[in-house]
Amino acid sequence: MSENFEGYSQRYRESLFSAISAGFFFAVGGAIFLTTPNLFGSIVKFFSHFELVRVPNLEELRLPAPMPPLIDSGAFLAARKQVYLAVEQFSYVWGLFQIVILALRFVVRSPLNKKVETVSNIVFWFGAGSLTRTFLIETTRWSATTAWFVFWSGIIMLIGLSLIIRGIILAAVPTRYVS
Repeated sequence: MSENFEGYSQRYRESLFSAISAGFFFAVGGAIFLTTPNLFGSIVKFFSHFELVRVPNLEELRLPAPMPPLIDSGAFLAARKQVYLAVEQFSYVWGLFQIVILALRFVVRSPLNKKVETVSNIVFWFGAGSLTRTFLIETTRWSATTAWFVFWSGIIMLIGLSLIIRGIILAAVPTRYVS
């Protein structure tokens, strides 16, 4: 495969990765909508029950969080779980796709920064899937509101971890091994 790409500029090869990623993003999104019954309705129901709530342990800070409605809360909880499962599925599938992209980047000798970016993406997406499962789908330790804010705190930490990993790899690899 590398020989086929040798005649193309680096910019062209990287734009191919972008096009493949965009197409796969829409394909995965469409597949999740096709295989999950009434996902659109669940998403609408999920976002229709957001309220500004006090962040646990912070008196003055209020942020949006999903709140169960007073009536028909069983249907809302089912819709919320369906949305969270779709997010988890997307995260894991996208993480697997990033592994494939990383392998292709090595085959076509992409620049180091693109490979490291992909490694960082793998860490983020698998971490996001794990956080979704741990804090949003299988919440037993905290209330739903607390779990919601713990989840988003975890996402922020995961972004930081991804950036740290990116920085460590870029700092550790000598510049002569850029490709």
